[in-house]
Amino acid sequence: MRESKLSHAIGFDDFPFERSHRGDIPIVGTVYAGQKLEGILSAKIRRDGVNSTRVIANLVLNSKFYDHTQLILLQGIALGGFNVMDIHELSALLDRPVLVVSRRKPNMEKIKDALLNRVPGGKRKWHLIQKAGEMEAASGVYVQRAGLTLEQAEQVIQRFAICSNIPEPLRAAHLIAGGMATGQSRARP
Repeated sequence: MRESKLSHAIGFDDFPFERSHRGDIPIVGTVYAGQKLEGILSAKIRRDGVNSTRVIANLVLNSKFYDHTQLILLQGIALGGFNVMDIHELSALLDRPVLVVSRRKPNMEKIKDALLNRVPGGKRKWHLIQKAGEMEAASGVYVQRAGLTLEQAEQVIQRFAICSNIPEPLRAAHLIAGGMATGQSRARP
């Protein structure tokens, strides 16, 4: 990883959706330079699909923001239900570190049970979660990471956590996605 302060980041979150919804789910990325919102990216991924890694990689690579982007932040390792990302592949494709952030430590046994017993392709998706590594406590949240150390992850969270423990690019992506989907933003990420 290049030496830097990792101050230029894109944070991704998905739009809220009904449990009964099938098909595509919009996602939004907020582009930050330090504490300043610089732009918005958007795309669609398949609900419970397998395309989130590829979609986000293509979205970032083909954006005007790619050259300045130093870090990708994800609101959980899966978007659109169980469209699980391969964070190590995403990091390699973009040549940028990837940091997954969660307010609470997920119940991995429940996730494993759901994936292996109720989700098509669940075995592969569970493998991607295992490949990402254990969730680690970092500056009041839990993280999984690719391409950066735990110390760097903590520095990133502290740098971007302005209004809460959640880094501002993720908080803003969450608010925008909720507002666009339902007409008003929903509760905290």
